Amino acid sequence: MTAPADTPRAPTLDRFIDALPAPGRALMLPLGAFALVALYFVCTVPLDDIEQLAFATCCIASALVFRRVAGRYAMLVMIVLSVVATGRYMVWRLGTTLVWSHPLDAAWGTLLVTAEVYAAAVLLLGYFQTAWPLGRKPLPLPVSRNDWPTVDVFIPTYNEPLAVVKPTVYAALALDYPADKLSIHVLDDGRRDEFRAFCESVGVHWTTRDHNRDAKAGNLNEALKITHGEYFAIFDCDHVPTRSFLQIGLGWFLRDPKLSMLQTPH
Repeated sequence: MTAPADTPRAPTLDRFIDALPAPGRALMLPLGAFALVALYFVCTVPLDDIEQLAFATCCIASALVFRRVAGRYAMLVMIVLSVVATGRYMVWRLGTTLVWSHPLDAAWGTLLVTAEVYAAAVLLLGYFQTAWPLGRKPLPLPVSRNDWPTVDVFIPTYNEPLAVVKPTVYAALALDYPADKLSIHVLDDGRRDEFRAFCESVGVHWTTRDHNRDAKAGNLNEALKITHGEYFAIFDCDHVPTRSFLQIGLGWFLRDPKLSMLQTPH
């Protein structure tokens, strides 16, 4: 499958910002430093109740406006608003509430604030991952399907119910890929008879081992010993792939022989 010739136009806000003169590399560091200093003051400046209400109202109103705007720049605004709100809360939480009069209060309070700091850190790290996706275009496979590589699809499972695994298996069977070049393996570390019967009924391989050493990694390593595809794809047992998954991803391997792994978005 090849990428469509006509790519969708970028949202209006994105086109407007992209058309602005880009700052030189020499300005990027000062601008970044200024943004961090500004963020620090926004998060730490003390506000009385009325000022805090006005600030929160402006943040909520801005979020309601920008959530209706498509594009990555609008998403960046939403992320900044979230970081500001989280930052102000954490400054207040760590600066004014850590006063305890009893050891038991201190113990439970410390656990609670540790959980809150952890949640805030996970939130910020998640924004680093999602703020600016690359948006790579898929590379086409050879025109002739005879030249497409063979692929083994691994679906590891342990104690998940069959109702969870079935949609993933059906989606793997529906992949838009030549059937003679595709082999689907349900790697069942639970060694369940109902899984064996289901795999036989739909025509996929039911693969087991006589131990559970090294958990999921060991399950995959055992499967690699008995499969012979040129490439293999691993799907979590509750992850339903799109029909074009293999065609979109395999082209990168054919272009770069040194590429050994490709992780796609969920």
